[in-house]
Amino acid sequence: MKRILLFTTYLLLIIIGSACSSEKTISDKLDWDVQKFEATDQGGDTVSLADLKGKVWIADFIFTGCTTVCPPMTANMAKLQEKLNEANASVEVVSFSVDPERDTQDIRKKYISSRGGDLSNWSFLGDYGFDYVKDLSESSFKSAVGKPPKGSDQVSHGTRFFLVNQQGTIVKQYDGYSDVPYDKIVDHVKILNSKGD
Repeated sequence: MKRILLFTTYLLLIIIGSACSSEKTISDKLDWDVQKFEATDQGGDTVSLADLKGKVWIADFIFTGCTTVCPPMTANMAKLQEKLNEANASVEVVSFSVDPERDTQDIRKKYISSRGGDLSNWSFLGDYGFDYVKDLSESSFKSAVGKPPKGSDQVSHGTRFFLVNQQGTIVKQYDGYSDVPYDKIVDHVKILNSKGD
């Protein structure tokens, strides 16, 4: 009887131990390097890939004139930012405008603020050409960007949130439009912060 009890206890400890260790890793990690970039945030400051080295960051691609997916994506990012702040999870938020000609610094600043975003660690980047952001989105983030069709001002783009580690490597992507896995993203950010990878 004692042997059965010891074996059962041992088995439970193994199960609990493996469950705990699985929470400390990010499964099915991506390994996409972000290419070098340099842009201007909503306050006129230059932000580059080099500036983000050593930091965990979450990226998305949006534009202020968007009438479909961008308003909910931005509200979702603001909610995620709030949850990350509450969890003391150190992270930067980086949004790239896919309509840089129209999205001036002031317009970008108002857009984030009006949707509940905290600008202290959220950079909404622009002041580059359309082809520049299209190449960055497609080459590094594997996310298509298309110019508006004739008679429209709506740029087509992806709706993912991307988690980038301290080395500038994309390790995970999530739905940023609907069913955002907030708790999972918070956990993943914490894992990157604790491991430094």
